[in-house]
Amino acid sequence: MALADLSNPVLPEFDIKINQKTLDDEARPFIASIVVDDSLAWPSMFAVEFASSFDLEDVHQWIDSSNLAVGNVAEFKLGYGNDLESLIIGEITGLEPEFVVDRLPSVIVRGYDRRHRLQRGRKTRTFVTQKDSDIAAAVAREAKLSAEAVDSKVIHDYVIQANQTDLEFLQERARRIQYEVFITDKTLHFRPVQNDKSEVMTLTIGEHLLEFYPRLSMVRQVGDVSVRGWNPQEKKKILSTAQVGFESAKMGGQKSGPQINEVFGSMTDVLSIQPVTQAEADQMARAKLEERALNFIQGEGICLGRTDLRAGKVIKVDGIGKRFGGQYYVTTAVHRYTAQGGYRTHFQVRRNAS
Repeated sequence: MALADLSNPVLPEFDIKINQKTLDDEARPFIASIVVDDSLAWPSMFAVEFASSFDLEDVHQWIDSSNLAVGNVAEFKLGYGNDLESLIIGEITGLEPEFVVDRLPSVIVRGYDRRHRLQRGRKTRTFVTQKDSDIAAAVAREAKLSAEAVDSKVIHDYVIQANQTDLEFLQERARRIQYEVFITDKTLHFRPVQNDKSEVMTLTIGEHLLEFYPRLSMVRQVGDVSVRGWNPQEKKKILSTAQVGFESAKMGGQKSGPQINEVFGSMTDVLSIQPVTQAEADQMARAKLEERALNFIQGEGICLGRTDLRAGKVIKVDGIGKRFGGQYYVTTAVHRYTAQGGYRTHFQVRRNAS
């Protein structure tokens, strides 16, 4: 893919499709900004601003355009030259015009990926003798989505969705086992957190990387996590403990957060869950330890626009020393294009070791 760096600036380009048809060329001069917020925690969002010229009717044609009607499917591509990459395919959910007496009017067209459909309405229901991955696939089918659900292995006797939206429910189930929920076009993904993968790029301060602000904190770190509960069928106590060393990867660091925590003495996080099976307790204890470890170092940064910098990917940050240099897991990537300022990518990351 084409890339820009500080020594070789390249003009960014964009392409917008509505219902699979490229937006007319006459619209391009009126596009003031494009934002694509790619996130694992909430539905990914797009926003495009149409600015008026000196003729008030200019903005009216976009406000009233059938192309920008709520429910239409929009695809946004960014990049350089002819090398453009799709960042999001979502649905238009809102129009936000702005009329102010002392400046030109404008309208922002906003929408989200199809996760927004999983937020409409709360449900109370049960799932019997199913895995979390089976439940995710069933919820996807109800929303008329296909599913790519990685086998979560543990069968649960009884799971209740208690006055929750489908998205709240799936995210809760995912957090219990260190999984994540996201959507690409019409496919719902339910998979383990991918911080054990290889990096897809290296960002170096002074080249592509413009700003980076990491923060190391021991506040949430513990040496081990125990899950205690009761199995009513077998009528026995359940105990599972995940200890230092259970982490799936150290992301290139020497010591994980739980390992460094030993300097403060032994500390255990205890979760009381009832009822629970041994397999559920084992899965939850390890997931909680990994989740805490991944909050050891958090940070945010800004780089020259990179369409390959996406939530759910591992990147490497270089040129910032040994303690903070290395792999990071991207949780949010916000791609911003403006006619005046060009293309920048703002991102948030996590890391479990140093």
